[in-house]
Amino acid sequence: MRKCKQVKEKKVVYSLDEWAVIEHRAAKLAMKTGTYIKRISVDGEIKCYSVGDIAAVMNALRIIGGNINQIAKKANETHSADAGTVEELRKEVDALSRTLSQLVFTAQSNAA
Repeated sequence: MRKCKQVKEKKVVYSLDEWAVIEHRAAKLAMKTGTYIKRISVDGEIKCYSVGDIAAVMNALRIIGGNINQIAKKANETHSADAGTVEELRKEVDALSRTLSQLVFTAQSNAA
């Protein structure tokens, strides 16, 4: 028995001005127009964050990643982990979490 994917096709007509707006918005998001139309009609919105907005967060992540590697190396060498080092790592992760939350809140506020 052959399985068929059930789909619904709908023809939508746009004016040239409307189509230009759709093409512009899709290009801004580096999306094909068909993909853009489908995503915006199903999801209602498309969130796009500028890479520049998250540069500071990415830098903090790299620093924390380096610190985690140093802690892991030391723990493997000594077969133990210092409680102070673990606490310092926890504080850095908390700080990064707060930064990410603020970034997402700011991006959502700017989008609205």
